[in-house]
Amino acid sequence: MWYILIGEFINDLLKQKLRSFLTLLAICWGTLSVVLLLAFGTGVAVKNMEGMLGGGSRVMIIYGGQTSEAFQGLPSGRPIRFVEEDIALIRQRVSNIQYISPQYGRGGVTLQTKDHTTTTYMEGIGIGFDEMRSMFYDTGNRFINQRDIDEQRRVVFLGNDIAGRLFPDSDPVGQNVLIDNVSFTVIGVMREKMQTSMNFGPDANRAIIPYTTFRNLYGHRFLSSILIRPEFAEFQEQMKRELYTTLGNRYQFSPDDEQAIAIWDFLEFERMNRQVNTGLKIFLFSIGFFTLMIAGVGVANIMYVVVKERTREIGVKKALGARKNHIIIQFIFESLFICLFGGLIGILISLGVVTGVLALNLQGGAAEFLGHPVLSSEIMIITVLILTVIGLLAGVFPALKAAKVNPVESLRYE
Repeated sequence: MWYILIGEFINDLLKQKLRSFLTLLAICWGTLSVVLLLAFGTGVAVKNMEGMLGGGSRVMIIYGGQTSEAFQGLPSGRPIRFVEEDIALIRQRVSNIQYISPQYGRGGVTLQTKDHTTTTYMEGIGIGFDEMRSMFYDTGNRFINQRDIDEQRRVVFLGNDIAGRLFPDSDPVGQNVLIDNVSFTVIGVMREKMQTSMNFGPDANRAIIPYTTFRNLYGHRFLSSILIRPEFAEFQEQMKRELYTTLGNRYQFSPDDEQAIAIWDFLEFERMNRQVNTGLKIFLFSIGFFTLMIAGVGVANIMYVVVKERTREIGVKKALGARKNHIIIQFIFESLFICLFGGLIGILISLGVVTGVLALNLQGGAAEFLGHPVLSSEIMIITVLILTVIGLLAGVFPALKAAKVNPVESLRYE
């Protein structure tokens, strides 16, 4: 039976070449719109998230603020400043901590080698900072470790950009660099990463030293901030409440005073970013979907024309004993074949476009986002399902009309 349906369908296509070509072109264009919009939209979302996580992965940065209300006889407007001892207290009182690190910071720090000089923002940090800030390194490099901190070693970890400026023609690891006229040994260089969220500039232009070394070098008493990450994202709100309670008890401010300490919440930022990315993909999908639906309307109109043109043929088949379901299957099959065949062409063209764009390996600026489309199996499955639904809807109503043809009347149809 199926080979008969296919034969009849191919004969009909060959009889109406222009009409068949335009119908397939419409489906192909609609499919191309859906696939490419989803592929580029997914690529933008992936790069957007990658860039955001380049600045911090599931972390919260806690800054000292100023009390906004009186508490236990103390006036409002008191400044809150953190010290290193707060780290041990938070470890003891706040649950579900995966990493926590003190942060000292200083801008305008001068780094100098024999032939090159530059300035940057430098940080003094503790264990876990590299994981929280996605500052990874290649083989042969390392990050600040506990021994560096305990022994207050003069070692420095450099961002890849600043390392390139200081050591343009050699491997920086193991070499010395003067930091504000004090000699430090370079222990590692950050692997290049994409970063769209940052404070005091990108990590690629950052110098990192142990916080104990930083404190002794500059004599800082107060921390710039505290970096903390929960074991799991679902502990975020609980950790916030415990932080306000713990630090409120220590510095005597109300746990409800949100201005006493400021928390830059990357977890909330991540959640909002994912929602924006989801909204973007839904928007782009909607544009492609409606384009494909318009093509589907064209297929339905063509199928109604086909039913009208083949009225006598349908009447003869029914007079010879063809059942209604045979007629319905025939026209639904033809509609599905048009949609899926045109969709296949559109998918193949989309695959070629995506492969070509990826081969260009575009970098930097807008190209960093638009030049990395993602053609996933999920996108393919969604597209095929849409094509199938459109093919069924476009064929079922003309098929029902064909099944209702009266054999006697159809034989008199011109």
